[in-house]
Amino acid sequence: MHTRLVAGIIAALAVSSAVLSAEQQRPDFEVPTKDVAKAEELANQLASLSRRVEPNEATLVAQCAFSTVARLRQEYRMFGTPIFNNFLVYHGLRKRGYCYQWSEDLLLALDTLKLKTLELHWGEAYAGTYQENNCLVVTEKGQPFDRGMILECWRHFGHLRWNLVPSDQDRYYENTKWAEKVRARAASKTFGLGKRHVVFQTQVEGHQN
Repeated sequence: MHTRLVAGIIAALAVSSAVLSAEQQRPDFEVPTKDVAKAEELANQLASLSRRVEPNEATLVAQCAFSTVARLRQEYRMFGTPIFNNFLVYHGLRKRGYCYQWSEDLLLALDTLKLKTLELHWGEAYAGTYQENNCLVVTEKGQPFDRGMILECWRHFGHLRWNLVPSDQDRYYENTKWAEKVRARAASKTFGLGKRHVVFQTQVEGHQN
């Protein structure tokens, strides 16, 4: 009996230690106060993608996304409208700010979470045209791209928006090769050197890059 009691205490301590360690290692993201409720809503919708999605992981994705986008707004020094900001990037007055650059930076930030029940995909609409727009799509691990949740920053001038792929007014397709290229560049420390061909948009029409 004594041996069993000691074994039980040791097992309980081990579990407590593991839980405490996991909590200590959990990233702490600074979500802007005005975005806290939105982050909670996004987390709930991500968790509802599948019963296999871990709710805590959905919360981490939402918090990381809102925190990252808020940081990028400052780093990109957004000014005017999305199209005008493209003009500044196009002429070298801003280093980053195209829609694909928003998506690249968000992808790499979310990759640090080492997701287990959720998966990140690269989405694009109107590829190769002046209307091209890029985004991330989050799915339950192994779930088809077209059942996922769009995370997009550019259209709303650096403010995160989300909706399910089938409900979007644009038709997004998955581009696995570009996601692989972004990750490979980051791993080889050459991130930012690669460029997508960008057709500069001179007027507001549709959803531009």
